[in-house]
Amino acid sequence: MNLKSIEELNHIIINCHKCPRLVKWREKVAKEKVARFKNWDYWGKPLTGFGDQSAQLLIVGLAPAAHGGNRTGRMFTGDRSGDWLYKTLYKFGFSNQPESISKDDGLKLNNCYITAVVRCAPPENKPTSQEIKNCNDYLKNELMLLKNVKVIVTLGQISFATTIKTLIDIGFERINGNSKFYHGNELTFQRDKKKITLLCSYHPSQRNTFTGKLTEKMFDEIFTRSKELIK
Repeated sequence: MNLKSIEELNHIIINCHKCPRLVKWREKVAKEKVARFKNWDYWGKPLTGFGDQSAQLLIVGLAPAAHGGNRTGRMFTGDRSGDWLYKTLYKFGFSNQPESISKDDGLKLNNCYITAVVRCAPPENKPTSQEIKNCNDYLKNELMLLKNVKVIVTLGQISFATTIKTLIDIGFERINGNSKFYHGNELTFQRDKKKITLLCSYHPSQRNTFTGKLTEKMFDEIFTRSKELIK
C-alpha cells in the first residue's frame, strides 16, 4: 500500500474491517455504552491519526480506549491518558489548549501529530500480535507521508518495539542507541540523509501515573528533549 496523502490513508483506516475481534468489540462498546456516557453518540470505528501534517514531532500510542477514543473519535481524547498527554503538549507549545474533550472542541496541534499502533479499541487494552501486524501498514504509510518528522515519542513498550520495527521495514537504519525498553531511552535512525530520533516513554496510563511509575517531571523531560532535538 503506497499512498499519496494522509487523507487517502485516513479514508482507508476508517473503513477497515481487518480484525473481526476488534470490529465486534468496538461496535459492542459503542452500542452498549456506559452509564456516564449514555447520551453520547459513540464513534465506534477505527481512529485515524490527528494533528499537523507538517509536524516535526510524532507521538505513537498503543490503541484507542473503549470509552475514550472509541467514543470521541479522536486519539487520546476522553480518557485519563489523554488528560496527561494534552496538558503536557499545551505546556510545551504543541497544542492550543490543555485538554481534549471531543472532535469539535477547537483543539489544534502545533508541529505535532498523534497516532497509534492499533486503530481500534481492543478488549482490556490488549491487542494481539496479529492485530498489531494487521494495522502496521497504516503506521508505515504515516511515517512515509509525514515527511518533516524529526522526533518520534513512543508511549509504552508495544509502541516502542513496533515503531522501531516499522522504521527498519521502510528502510531506516539504527545508527545510535539500543532497543531495550526504558523511560528516556533515545535512538537515532537514518535513511539516506534523513535522521529521526526516537524517544521512549512510559505510557501515561492510570496504572503508571497513579503508582508514580510515570511522574509529571519524567513526562516533561521527554518533551523538553523533544524540543531540543527539533531546534
